[in-house]
Amino acid sequence: MSNVQVAVVTGSNKGIGLAIVRALCKQFPGDVYLTSRDASRGQAAVAQLQQEGLRPLFHQLDIDDLQSIRALRDFLKEKYGGLNVLVNNAGIAFKVQDTTPFPVQAEVTLKTNFFGTKNVCTELLPLMKPYGRVVNVSSMVSSSALKGCSQELQQKFRSDTITEEELVQLMTKFVEDTKKNIHQKEGWPNTAYGVSKIGVTVLSRIQARLLDETRKGDHILLNACCPGWVRTDMAGPKATKSPEEGAETPVYLALLPSNADAPHGQFVSDKTVRPW
Repeated sequence: MSNVQVAVVTGSNKGIGLAIVRALCKQFPGDVYLTSRDASRGQAAVAQLQQEGLRPLFHQLDIDDLQSIRALRDFLKEKYGGLNVLVNNAGIAFKVQDTTPFPVQAEVTLKTNFFGTKNVCTELLPLMKPYGRVVNVSSMVSSSALKGCSQELQQKFRSDTITEEELVQLMTKFVEDTKKNIHQKEGWPNTAYGVSKIGVTVLSRIQARLLDETRKGDHILLNACCPGWVRTDMAGPKATKSPEEGAETPVYLALLPSNADAPHGQFVSDKTVRPW
């Protein structure tokens, strides 16, 4: 099967993820995997798309569970010999009025949005085939949260030489600082979701740099993007975009033509590169 192209979308049984799978099923010339933590929800979403005449495939994936990530990795390696498109869409957000203590929100949100996404990349990026496309779904909130950081933190997060290890240390420090209730004193904004998405955007910049250093000739493009404010369970019914509109930029990046050499290592919103 290694001549068959394959695309994987994480956290795609509903919302933006489902809309990305729907669009890829129509436009991507290969197999498209809808993944979700809960197998029955994932199968139901696949059935829904099949009723629309589309042909997605299903694989269980919980990005909080390293064994689950590695099971998907081994499956892709064995069946396809690698991966052509990876869309890291899975993420969580607490509602504004949620009464869960902030340190718990910080730990849970970063565990999935940053550390889970990082683990997926660690396991699956080595499988990316030449001309592969990687899309890390971040958020404009990462930009506003960055502006809410101290000058010192902003400098670190904007650095062109920050390493993955340094980024992990910073994300870990944020969680520790919230537990000690000193996060604002230490220069952090008061948003766990925002900090988690700063992590995703900066991680994308680092990963793109590493791809340039180690696999320049493979023409793999990796970017972070903001889908916009989208009507989903996460963002609520008042949001301005439909899930289909929210899927437009991630799908655009996932399907960049093989002769494209940009964008790469960028933060993209409405198909436009934004300053970081």
